[in-house]
Amino acid sequence: MRWLLVLLAACGGSEQPVPATDSAPPSDTAVTPDTSEAAGFGTLSGMCGVLAEADLTSASPKLIHATMTFERGYMDPEDRPLLTEGGAILAATPNAGGSSGLSEVFAFEQLARCEAAGFLKTETQIVYDVQGKITDILVEIDGHKIGVSVTRAVAFPFGSPYDLADANDLMTKKLTDIQASTMNVSDADRWDKQILAVMAYDDQHAQVVEESINAMSASITSDTIVIITSTAGDDSFIYTNN
Repeated sequence: MRWLLVLLAACGGSEQPVPATDSAPPSDTAVTPDTSEAAGFGTLSGMCGVLAEADLTSASPKLIHATMTFERGYMDPEDRPLLTEGGAILAATPNAGGSSGLSEVFAFEQLARCEAAGFLKTETQIVYDVQGKITDILVEIDGHKIGVSVTRAVAFPFGSPYDLADANDLMTKKLTDIQASTMNVSDADRWDKQILAVMAYDDQHAQVVEESINAMSASITSDTIVIITSTAGDDSFIYTNN
């Protein structure tokens, strides 16, 4: 099934949740997003506000391509005041596992600034009935709870071309994990749909990820919005953050 590609301005590998920190807002109270495209760290290019009601509620998949350009590298915690309130909370919250902290921050920044996403919960605060794969962020868009899983598409050393086989492995794993976390989430935190936010090192990486997604069966891609974000400029902090 060919996905709809829309130009848009836009990792949870851990399986065991850890106690929540005190930095997040009360459960189910969305942090008000900053919807000004000019505000924030990094420049968003393309169209914002493309997610419609049907995209957030139907089982149909959707593919969105985004670009975020950084004039300089993000420095934490000095640059936290330049983030949206939800992004600052994520930056101050320890990751549950892996090395994806800043990629999660900027995946959320894009959703907040382009889709008016409000922050609800960190990955350690989402409640599951069954332990297993977990989702990185819980947000609210147009009154709908949306789960957000984040991953990075990057080949090493930097500048190496991204291989389709690597993209297939990554996308299959992440989309399968999304289905698992959707099955296991509690009713209190149950989302209407999930977003897989892919931070791609450059346009070549993004194109390979898109090719991989477009070739997948509906059984894997169903009920998921995939946002592929090509990063540009001084963006290495996204891919080296521990």
